Amino acid sequence: MGGVAFSQGCTPVAALAISRRRIEDGSGRRDARRLNKKKRLPRPVVFFPEGNRRWAVDQGLGREAGYERGIEPGLRLFEACRALSIPEVSVYGFTQDNTRRPGPQAKMFREACVLFAEEISRRGSSLLVVGDDTSPQFPAALKQFRTRQGEGIKVNFLVNYGWEWDLDGLRHGNLRSHEISRLDLIVRWGGGRRLSGFLPVQSVYADFFVLDAYWPDFDLKHLDEALAWFRNQDRTLGG
Repeated sequence: MGGVAFSQGCTPVAALAISRRRIEDGSGRRDARRLNKKKRLPRPVVFFPEGNRRWAVDQGLGREAGYERGIEPGLRLFEACRALSIPEVSVYGFTQDNTRRPGPQAKMFREACVLFAEEISRRGSSLLVVGDDTSPQFPAALKQFRTRQGEGIKVNFLVNYGWEWDLDGLRHGNLRSHEISRLDLIVRWGGGRRLSGFLPVQSVYADFFVLDAYWPDFDLKHLDEALAWFRNQDRTLGG
C-alpha cells in the first residue's frame, strides 16, 4: 500500500506465511505485552505508512520493490493494537493521486493492499474499506469490504481514497467516510509533516506524531514512542 509491502527476497505468499507463523507462535503477543496497557491510549488512531520508495532506492532497488516490504510490519502493528484494546484504527493504503505513479508501482501497491486486507480479515477484524470503488483503480477483490465485515477491532482501510471524493458525499447527505470516528492520533512514517488529504473532517482535532524512519524499517518501539508522546498531550479539544 502507500506503505504496506512484503519482506525483501520473499514472494507475497511466502512473506504472509512467515508473518503468520510469527503471530501464531505468540511473537506478536509478546511484542504487545511490553506496551503499558494501563496508560491513556488514543481511541481512534491512524497509521500513515510512508517511505517505501525511498527505502527501495536506498537499497539500490527499483522504486516498485519498496512495496514488497510492509505486510509483515502491518500485521505486527495490527496485532499490537488489538492486544492493547485500541478499538478502532485507520490505515492509509493509497490515494487517487497515488494512482498517477508509474504502472509497476501502482500494480504493486494495489496487490499489497489486497493481501493485507484479506489477511487481517482472516485474523479477526471488523474491516471497512473506504475509497472510490467505481474506478478501475480500486481492487475488485476489496469490494466485498465496502460494507463493514467481521467482528473485533475496527479497521478502516483507505484504498483509492480522495478527500474531494469523500466530501462530495455531502451533496447526497453524508460524508463517504461517515462510519469512521473522529481521530485522536495520527502516526506518520517517512518524515512527512502534512495531512496529504487524509480524512479532513475526522482529523480536525487529531494530534500528529511524525517518525523519520521509513515504513519498511518499522519497529514496535515506534508505536511505544507515539503512544508515550500522546499521553503527554493536552487534550482540551479547544475547551
